[in-house]
Amino acid sequence: MTQSTRLNCSCGQFEMVVTGEPFIATECHCNSCREAGERMAKLPLARPMLEDNGGTRFVLYRKDRVEITKGKELLRAHRLSGTAPTRRVVTTCCNSPVFLEFKGGHWLSVYSSMWPAGQAPLPSIRTMTSDRAADVVLDAAIPSGTWQTAGFYGKLLTAWIAMGFKVPTIEIKDEVVT
Repeated sequence: MTQSTRLNCSCGQFEMVVTGEPFIATECHCNSCREAGERMAKLPLARPMLEDNGGTRFVLYRKDRVEITKGKELLRAHRLSGTAPTRRVVTTCCNSPVFLEFKGGHWLSVYSSMWPAGQAPLPSIRTMTSDRAADVVLDAAIPSGTWQTAGFYGKLLTAWIAMGFKVPTIEIKDEVVT
């Protein structure tokens, strides 16, 4: 039997279910994630987006293994610009960060803060560490580097192959440039 996990926003009005194991958990240090985290911190966020080291933790699932079961109308997509290829989705009820989606992507990067404290899968890799702030020193607890990044892209490709090269869409009516 495949295990499902219910994830809720802070106030409980939104719920999504992820099925099975994620294909990877990451901590991203790209400029875009850091800038979005800083901009979105101006909202009264119910949950943090950025770690103390400036990274953003995500748990990646194939889109066909994610189901929004309650409160889809409460989602708002935020983009850094009108042409940004990524959108960060939060709830409008309590501003809980829910997921990041790449345009044309077959996966969702679910914010690890969607899990109850201490229950999110731990990152197995750090990505885009060359973008981190100059004063940020990363510990060796989570691997990063060229080989790990190649493995990350390999897992993305493997997940897409397993989906039959499909790219499901998630319609969100409310979208803003943050």
